[in-house]
Amino acid sequence: MEVRDPIHGAIGLTVAEATVAEHPFVQRLRGITASGFSHLPFPGATHTRYAHSLGVMHLAGMAFDQAYRDWTFTDSGARSRLRQCVRLAALCHDLGHAPFSHCTEFAMPQLSALQLGYYPQTPNRRATHEDYTIAILEHSTLGRIIQANFGFDSRHVAALVSSDVGLDDDFFHDGAFDHRTLCSQIVSSELDVDRLDYLVRDATFTGARYGQIEVDWLLSSLAAHAVGRDVCLALESRALYAFDHFLIARHHMFLMVYFHHKSVVYEEMLRRWVTRPEATWRLPSDLDDYLLVDDVSVTADLRRSNDPWARRIVERRPFRRVVERHGTPEESDLTADEARLEAAGIPSLYAASSGKLSRYDVVGRKRRSAQGIWVLHRMPGLPVERAEPLMEASAVFERYRDVRRIARLYAAPEDVTRARELLGLPA
Repeated sequence: MEVRDPIHGAIGLTVAEATVAEHPFVQRLRGITASGFSHLPFPGATHTRYAHSLGVMHLAGMAFDQAYRDWTFTDSGARSRLRQCVRLAALCHDLGHAPFSHCTEFAMPQLSALQLGYYPQTPNRRATHEDYTIAILEHSTLGRIIQANFGFDSRHVAALVSSDVGLDDDFFHDGAFDHRTLCSQIVSSELDVDRLDYLVRDATFTGARYGQIEVDWLLSSLAAHAVGRDVCLALESRALYAFDHFLIARHHMFLMVYFHHKSVVYEEMLRRWVTRPEATWRLPSDLDDYLLVDDVSVTADLRRSNDPWARRIVERRPFRRVVERHGTPEESDLTADEARLEAAGIPSLYAASSGKLSRYDVVGRKRRSAQGIWVLHRMPGLPVERAEPLMEASAVFERYRDVRRIARLYAAPEDVTRARELLGLPA
């Protein structure tokens, strides 16, 4: 099977992979826009999670081939089974996304409602789209299809999507080495194929240029590096500047595209509709019901609603931006401005979007997928002279450690002029 993709060209799938791609839960992603309400300020951004997932699978195979190009496996079948598992994990990594992608994740139930046996422990927290992905792999018929068509089961695929999934076998072992770390880093890490696809895809369809990165150069510079028994993802030092640009490009895409003021106000109005006291709309924990929930179903619910927030969304009558501040959380504080509008009887919406270069803070908690990414210093074709952790090799992590926040106050269109005058802003 071959799919024509506007970003990567021809994407090939085996017959077995096609059975997974054609499963209803994968096909559901055709109805989930990849970037929420970004299609409002960027009309071309109507691409879906389905196209993105195919692109990630395509890049995952390329990344695996490059990383392991010089690696010798003991078991003759290890390379093919690990590569296949990585491609399936990449294809399935977004199965659990809610309508409008991240915009409705706040409406997910508690994690315990998903009854995840793949997690050794169930923390007391709200579920995420990643948790729904694990639930779909564990509880839906997709798990049986994977088991019937491949030499592994859905738990192994889930183990590459989430480091919280426990394993009690040696599926990722070959000889003396454990390959789970590297395989999971291809799917989810500071240098994963998820980001390599969505940055270029989102930049293409929004028309923004922040996400233009050197995908081919980064992929061709991947390698495998053993640290004890763990095999980790590595990057040749020649591509370090391309990696820095990749990380900064993602940071700027969040600040300038994903956090666009028009997208954010629609997200906030949707939140008001969902969280109003009399609201009944929630994301279901039952997977049969979840299968039927996508952008179209939520839009239909909004159209049927008489709630003022729903009407504003459907009729494209959003609140308008009154004031916007960028900077640190302290610099962008709008608490006093919000209070002044409230005291004057002007209804407002407050929204703050925070962006950080890396979710793997230099001094913070690091996930398994962030550990063990290395930079290899060597001349082309020669042995490695030295290896150092990526976060030490690149100065960009330290340089961009601060959280950047964009805080905004919105008001109804008829109140914007009065609100700006009250705050001493140009009308």
